[in-house]
Amino acid sequence: MSELLSRTRTFALRCLQVADALPSKAGARAIAAQLARSGTSVAANYRSARRARSKAEFCSKLNIALEEADESHFWLGLIVEARYLPAAKLQKLIQEADELTAMLVASLKTSRLNK
Repeated sequence: MSELLSRTRTFALRCLQVADALPSKAGARAIAAQLARSGTSVAANYRSARRARSKAEFCSKLNIALEEADESHFWLGLIVEARYLPAAKLQKLIQEADELTAMLVASLKTSRLNK
């Protein structure tokens, strides 16, 4: 299994765990649903990109994974700002969202150069 495939899957699982750990307040539940969706979408779209039938499809799916990683970063930051969970608990996951975003950007750049 590739490193990025493994990391996106682990990221998805960790986002689900954070979503489950949020309080039952209405705002927290809304963020939990969004984080669960975007965090798992990173892994699903990266997996789909690896099975793409064309370079255009590959880039499209990779771009969606990138957007979802960035969105996940947003929701994680909002959790901290709303004080639903302490920043220290989410620091590594926020860093992983940043790193996945950087890796997906690099993959997209490489793919576009190889067109």
